[in-house]
Amino acid sequence: MSSPDQPFPQLESQLDHVCSRDRYRLSRQYRRLAAKLKSPGSSADGLPDGLAEPLRRFKEQLEASLAIAAERRARLPEVCFADDLPISQQREVIAAAIARHPVVVVAGETGSGKTTQLPKICLTVGRGVRGLIGHTQPRRIAARSVANRIAGELNTALGDVVGYQVRFADQVSDNTAVKVMTDGILLAEIQRDRFLSAYDTLIIDEAHERSLTIDFLLGYLRQLLPQRPDLKVLITSATLDVAAFSRHFNDAPVIEVPGRAYPVTVHYRPLSETGGDTLIDGIIHAVHEITAVDSRGDILVFLSGEREIRETALQLRREQIPHMTVVPLYARLSIAEQNKLFQPYRGRRIVLATNVAETSLTVPGIRYVIDPGYARVSRYSFRTRVQRLPIEAISRASANQRKGRCGRIGPGVCYRLYSEEDFLARPEFTEPEILRTNLAAVILQMAGLRLGDIRHFPFVEAPDQRLIND
Repeated sequence: MSSPDQPFPQLESQLDHVCSRDRYRLSRQYRRLAAKLKSPGSSADGLPDGLAEPLRRFKEQLEASLAIAAERRARLPEVCFADDLPISQQREVIAAAIARHPVVVVAGETGSGKTTQLPKICLTVGRGVRGLIGHTQPRRIAARSVANRIAGELNTALGDVVGYQVRFADQVSDNTAVKVMTDGILLAEIQRDRFLSAYDTLIIDEAHERSLTIDFLLGYLRQLLPQRPDLKVLITSATLDVAAFSRHFNDAPVIEVPGRAYPVTVHYRPLSETGGDTLIDGIIHAVHEITAVDSRGDILVFLSGEREIRETALQLRREQIPHMTVVPLYARLSIAEQNKLFQPYRGRRIVLATNVAETSLTVPGIRYVIDPGYARVSRYSFRTRVQRLPIEAISRASANQRKGRCGRIGPGVCYRLYSEEDFLARPEFTEPEILRTNLAAVILQMAGLRLGDIRHFPFVEAPDQRLIND
């Protein structure tokens, strides 16, 4: 912290330690004062006329910002890491990369611990003091779950050092150092804070999902970083398709972290072999096959939407399987219902979930996964000018993500309700949303933010010219 009597030229070095939200304003004031100090004409105190009061106010504001940063540093809890998580073995490598580079890409397999441990690694290298560590999640339910988990590992109450913000819910305080939020919340903040000055670090988690919001954020951050040299950006992906992210940020370093997943046995059960006419028949057949060989371990079934969940739940309850409770899981579920999934439970649960359970969100106790191999995908046709939500076959990367959900607590089994030939014929990765959706909202948002022509915006992958023209 600076001294009130410290000579003015020496105050410049203190600007690197003020709160990030004050840095631009104080730096601008410093440059103006420095220019005026060089001008001729001095008063009795040796300063140019009229400069004594502005200089006093500048020093007061500088001191106040430094004091807030020092207070935030003093409030941070002790950070501990679980040695059994693979990312814990790489934390020194990641910390060194954060110190040397503005952008770091972390490729972490399912179970590596990247989602919960990266914010803690950032805390150990002094991030979260001058500004917030912003940690984005693609879905609201994942944001709440991740915030709860990190707060528990730091032994702090949710809303204190670790908070979260999603639509219609905000648990962030002045003490917060780690703010978990949906990527949509961060995108909305750009409208009132072009420089994202509240943050000194941003973690864009699950970037491999390549949603429209994630691609927009990655393009915006590439433009912002030259203006925010103090900002650090971490990008995480659960797949090894990270070369595009590295290239996008001028060959940013990539750190690969192995997963902690236990071995998962895959059984292919196409409907033609089970004798079922519908996916629900195939799911019920797989559930009976599981219960015949094992009476323990919860079952996670992936479905395309709420309607499919309700229909499948109705049929499963009619089967009256002993000691089996059917539990739905989707984004619009109430917080109280979501919390039930993470509480201790006696008996066996069969969790019917949308792809909200595919990444980030780990449902405890899952030993079996039933994967019909489909998901609802947003797709726009520039010919018919219609936005649809067809149910389509998922990619191999998504299928492997689903498989990994049952290998978190021990060896698991994944039942795929399609053939191995079908799996191998699928595309390796899911097509980015920006290549298949209506761009009207993006173009309007860019116009509102005055970001210029979409044709020149640095997207990771530029959208089809025909979609832009439409």
